[in-house]
Amino acid sequence: MRKIYYLKTCDTCKRIIKSLPSTEGFEFQDIKEFPITVQQLDALRDLTGSYEALFSKRAKLYKEMGLKDIQLAESDFKRYILEHYTFLNRPVIVIGDQAFVGNSPKVIDQVLKRMANEQ
Repeated sequence: MRKIYYLKTCDTCKRIIKSLPSTEGFEFQDIKEFPITVQQLDALRDLTGSYEALFSKRAKLYKEMGLKDIQLAESDFKRYILEHYTFLNRPVIVIGDQAFVGNSPKVIDQVLKRMANEQ
């Protein structure tokens, strides 16, 4: 499976996708237009090990809702991601049995290395 969960209005997502050597064979899902489903989120959790790994603590709503001041459980992370797309740390790039979450240079480097190994 090769899939990218992203926001088409996010400049960072666009820049990262453009930096990939090829997007051929990838399925793209704009999470605002086509919200992530419970099944998709559960599959991503299986690849990453937790819902927290998929959760964006940089989302504006995270601070606005006061979530940074409370202890969240795995079920909370899941619920918030399903309730509002902004809580999914993006982009999420799935290649085979690996999910790469977020936009840090380290994560993008891992994606590029994985893609290079597949060629």
